[in-house]
Amino acid sequence: MHSSQRAADMAFWTVWTDPTLAWFADNGLVGLGLLTFTEAFIQPIPPDLLVLPMAASANDPARLTLIFLVVTLSSVLGSLVAWWMGERWGKPLLDRFAKPSTVRRFDTLVTRYGAFGVFIAALSPIPYKVLGWCAGIGGMDRRQFIAAGLVGRSLRFGAEVLLVGLYGDLLLEFLKGPGFMVVSLTGALLAWPAWRWWKGLDEMPDEEE
Repeated sequence: MHSSQRAADMAFWTVWTDPTLAWFADNGLVGLGLLTFTEAFIQPIPPDLLVLPMAASANDPARLTLIFLVVTLSSVLGSLVAWWMGERWGKPLLDRFAKPSTVRRFDTLVTRYGAFGVFIAALSPIPYKVLGWCAGIGGMDRRQFIAAGLVGRSLRFGAEVLLVGLYGDLLLEFLKGPGFMVVSLTGALLAWPAWRWWKGLDEMPDEEE
């Protein structure tokens, strides 16, 4: 039952995302900006699905710079919408669109770590929109939220654009050989402590008043 339901969910996801992603891709930088902006507060398609192929096909540094600026600024602007949504609609928004355990972890990031927590979320692949909702609900200072998100998003997307744009062919050749196993093992070793830390946020006791 569970496997058939999972297959149905994946089929629905593929049917929905494929034409949607194709529409964004057909509109170039404008599509990238729209995809990134909306992903930061409501829809689930990650901008990386466009950033990587666009960076790989870029012909000059100016094009790579544009891709970086569009995806970074669009993501930060979209996160401001998420912050406003959290401030405006509060807890019912989280109850409807996010798992309770995920909400608790993001609450911990915002309340315990503040701007540094926003930076972690902006730099990582964890759902940035939920953090924006929590930051708005918690009344986090908007300027700190913007600054931390801008730094984190710049580092994340900057690394993607730089590595794929400048070394795309070399990376591809490397991954075709034993490099794929090396990257996979390294990623797993790095992801394991990060995953444990992320799961542990749900178990941290509330700070004493």
